[in-house]
Amino acid sequence: MDDRVLVGSTAPLARAESAPSHVWRLDDGGRQTLVIGALRDRLPQVVYWGAPLPRDEDLSVIFEGAQIDITGGMLDENPDLSLCPEAVRTFPGQPGLICRAQDGTPLLPKFCFESAEKEAGLTLRYRDEAAGLRLIFRFGVDAQTRIITAQTVLEADAPVHLHWLAAPVMPGPQAADEMIDVSGRWCGEFQMNRTAWSPGMRYRENRTGRTGHEHFPGLMIPARGCTNTQGEAWGFHYGWSGGHKMIAEELPDGRRQIQFGHAARMEHEAATRFETAPLYLTYSATGLNGCAVSFQRHLRDRIVTWPKSPTERPVHYNCWEAVYFDHSLPVLKDIASRAAAIGAERFVLDDGWFGQRDDDTRALSDWEVDPRKYPDGLDPLISHVHSLGMTFGIWFEPEMINPDSDIHRLHPEWALGSEDQTLGRNQKAMNMARADVRDFIFERMAAILGNHEIDYIKWDHNRVLPMPDAAQTRGSYALIDRLRAAFPDVEIESCASGGGRIDFGILSRTQRVWLSDSNDALERLRMQHDAALFLPMAITGSHVGPRQCHTSGRTLDISFRAWVAAQRHMGFEMDPRELDDREEAVLTEVTAWWKRNRGWMAEADILRLDSSDPAVIAEQQMPREGDRFVVFAGKSRTSAQISPRPLRLAALEPGARYKVWLTNRISAPALSRGHPILKHDPIEVSGAWLMSHGVTLPWSYPETMWVLEGERL
Repeated sequence: MDDRVLVGSTAPLARAESAPSHVWRLDDGGRQTLVIGALRDRLPQVVYWGAPLPRDEDLSVIFEGAQIDITGGMLDENPDLSLCPEAVRTFPGQPGLICRAQDGTPLLPKFCFESAEKEAGLTLRYRDEAAGLRLIFRFGVDAQTRIITAQTVLEADAPVHLHWLAAPVMPGPQAADEMIDVSGRWCGEFQMNRTAWSPGMRYRENRTGRTGHEHFPGLMIPARGCTNTQGEAWGFHYGWSGGHKMIAEELPDGRRQIQFGHAARMEHEAATRFETAPLYLTYSATGLNGCAVSFQRHLRDRIVTWPKSPTERPVHYNCWEAVYFDHSLPVLKDIASRAAAIGAERFVLDDGWFGQRDDDTRALSDWEVDPRKYPDGLDPLISHVHSLGMTFGIWFEPEMINPDSDIHRLHPEWALGSEDQTLGRNQKAMNMARADVRDFIFERMAAILGNHEIDYIKWDHNRVLPMPDAAQTRGSYALIDRLRAAFPDVEIESCASGGGRIDFGILSRTQRVWLSDSNDALERLRMQHDAALFLPMAITGSHVGPRQCHTSGRTLDISFRAWVAAQRHMGFEMDPRELDDREEAVLTEVTAWWKRNRGWMAEADILRLDSSDPAVIAEQQMPREGDRFVVFAGKSRTSAQISPRPLRLAALEPGARYKVWLTNRISAPALSRGHPILKHDPIEVSGAWLMSHGVTLPWSYPETMWVLEGERL
């Protein structure tokens, strides 16, 4: 029998009507157990999800022990909080399925057990013969990443219209007082919201047609007392790029449910088959970090497909904030030479190389090299970049079109939405559900990629859609899949005005995300910290921006900007001609440090630390072997107290000894007048001391970063 999925036989019926007719368990090999059971032939429900249960646990008792009592004012039997709660069974909350027949008649199906299979996970099939509907639940378990994958499929004998289909519905833990979900905005992605559980519903829906800055499809539910490093937590991520809906509902009887699915009414056509995106689930007994590490590892090691090893992440240079649309071959060559001298290994030519693209009002979709700017084509620039030892990347925004473009004038019907729609960044979206549109885009992109030595695409998506449409997302996926098949060595970055399209669905087709259009290191420090609940270092792009940030106006020192970029997949985006000698030296030094360490950091876990000082945002990156680590402790503002509080580390071996040193100790300011040992010497201490007392760092100004390294002796 599979070590991870145990399928029980029919449970005994000696305990009256509360005994389950079917019960199954899924185990990930040591960290979590999921128990699913059903009364008679009804839809099953999750009756346990948490710390691993003994292998000989009586699952019938677990099922019955989860049933709540009945008192006055209630029905004579509690409606099942099943994997797809059914309105027809008097369920008092939000149902998991809303659909109607092709003639508009609402359907209220009542599903009954059909079959169960345990090959490569667990598949449960249920059928409503009268309605001609079948509901399929699929579960997979990864014993290495500790991720459970869950998906719901609806099949119909005749076409039906779908309003809402939830991925397998999970119970909300009773030990939690609050939930943490994610909002954001342009240049302010990954903002954590803590909302108290209360009777009624927390309803979030993204109807922008893309993942969105505003509604990252993730949820953390911490148990009472949970922190980054300790306590129980449950994590959720819905892997879909087209907009999602999340329901977190507390029923009148106190039970709680979590639903994720596509945004409602995204399926515009009747069909005989619908499926949700995968819902990624994990339980942790080691705080939010346990969930975060599982998501990071699963994304990096299972979801992303790498043309090259993630340990070989090259230092980027992107020319956008240096030149914008003002492309000049001599200037770009000069910038490339300067970037290479600092340590860049990939040069990315951003927007402005094609059509008559002198600003953002024209030429999107005219994917041919602009002969005014590049009279000899792109080859002279590409050859120069290659002569410097760098690879070459290029910007596209394939799913978009300007009304002022040759292609829009030729094919106005290719644009999605009405003729008089509100534009976004002066553009419309292409109708990606159309095969002829996808063919055109593929042919234009393939001509550029096939005729030039290009190994990287920055794939942008700079406006929301005029309406949510699942066919649009599936069309985009199909185009990317086709390009990946034709050009398997080309890496793709998902950018959407920064972090507007980040999810496991798009990342199954791409290898990097542009977390935010903000290159403000202070804003990035917080965003990167919170995004680490889901995203690993290897896929998260972070660039050193200009001395004065173009989106915030804030001026920050080069050391802070460089170390914040070094926390993730490092790159530059400022004009290197603005650097003075000191700035160039600092950036060169930090870049060299990142190159020396990128191999192990690309596969490391990012652990968010519980800082005793709210002004300090700190993380610890450590490989799963635990033999070394680096701590980034960024000071976001002035501390309330005068001296730094000790910073406790995480996930070390208490009995092991570690050598610890301050990498950038020469950065200590003159106002740091004392003699904490790390200012002068390494220390050798136990893991127990580092986790219980913590390191005492020197005093520092706001908007600075301490970098602490350690190795196990």
